[in-house]
Amino acid sequence: MRRRLVALGALLGGALAGLAIFRRTRGGPRERVDLYLEDGSLVTLTEYEAAPLLELARTALHAARL
Repeated sequence: MRRRLVALGALLGGALAGLAIFRRTRGGPRERVDLYLEDGSLVTLTEYEAAPLLELARTALHAARL
């Protein structure tokens, strides 16, 4: 009985880990902006927070490719 509970727990743990990995990788790469400040600190902005900066970056990259 105890062996079955351990096996069931391992199976459920593996399924949850697989689901977490799938959810993280499913969306593909996410855009973000990393701001390196003069004091050496780093601030990371997500897509929603950095939308204006991401648009500027896309424009700059497009102009550089021409």
